Amino acid sequence: MIPRARHLVAVALCALLVLPAFGGSASAASQVYSVALAKTAADVQRVAAYWKPDRLKAADSYSPATPGSQSTSSSGSSGSAGGAGGQTFAIKKSRTALTVPAVVPRQAAAARTMGKVFFRFGAKEYWCSASAVAAKNRSVVATAAHCAYDSRQAKAAEYWIFVPNPGPNGETPDGIYVGAAISMHEHWPGKGDYDYDYAFVTVHRGFTWATKSGRLAMQDVGRLQDKVGGQGLALSKGVGNRITAFGYPAGPQPDGSRPFNGRTLQSCTGGTRWTVAPSLDLQYGVQLQPCNFSAGASGGAWLIGYQAARGIGSLSGVNSLTWNRDAKGAYDAVSSPNFTAATGEVYKHAASLTTPGNVT
Repeated sequence: MIPRARHLVAVALCALLVLPAFGGSASAASQVYSVALAKTAADVQRVAAYWKPDRLKAADSYSPATPGSQSTSSSGSSGSAGGAGGQTFAIKKSRTALTVPAVVPRQAAAARTMGKVFFRFGAKEYWCSASAVAAKNRSVVATAAHCAYDSRQAKAAEYWIFVPNPGPNGETPDGIYVGAAISMHEHWPGKGDYDYDYAFVTVHRGFTWATKSGRLAMQDVGRLQDKVGGQGLALSKGVGNRITAFGYPAGPQPDGSRPFNGRTLQSCTGGTRWTVAPSLDLQYGVQLQPCNFSAGASGGAWLIGYQAARGIGSLSGVNSLTWNRDAKGAYDAVSSPNFTAATGEVYKHAASLTTPGNVT
């Protein structure tokens, strides 16, 4: 779920008056933190065996992910750049601006990049929203960092998969893509800083379940980008932009109503402004209003220049926090971390990773 930002309207408005003077940069000397998920074909097959059709059919009963819904254990998470098994890579400042154009699938006129991620923390399954992003390895998914890594436990999600365009009964028409590695800014695993609540997950080749000789078998569907296309990437856009945000909301509104069921892709379109959430270390948040997304939309794409006919735009953020600015019965805004040049370096690390050529 998208964690709620509980703030008095007057406090939030006062903070907004001074934010533009900050210049919208949350980046200093920093590093990319990368955590391996499924490394080998055998690892992929083990994760695949967990997510057989019967389990995916029950996916709507799982909990939308939020840090508050996971274990309260914080062992090992304080003051470090993540837990055991991760690696840090220096972020190098580039002299040229990163340009990532969107692409459509090889055999279609329109992209189908939106979907859900499913994973497990402890013994419980969770899900979030996500999208495919164009990359040289044709295998990158963008989502919220809290949909892949619990900074309080310094622990990566287990059995992590991306399902683009999931059906209402566990259908996977465009395949299942097992996570290979999570790339994050070090300030998420190290501090749980919501200025960095984004992650780029490199995924393996996709597969679908097929019945062969009376038994389920993995059937290869190729690289993610080739199958569904990929969104572009837009960095350092600041505020005042027209954004279309996507997600699969499912949770209740503040008044207890449930206008969404998590089975249908929803969108919001509006303008952006700066916002803060001091209790979550969010100093450079970008807020989209109006938008009544609720739990389940976490990690969904924010697109600038969205072309509905082609299903593409440029990714400029991901759903991170919901807001009830007027303190009434429904959420009325959603916010994202500010995507900066440092975000681009995290993305580039994810895009540079390679995965096995065959996992089935």
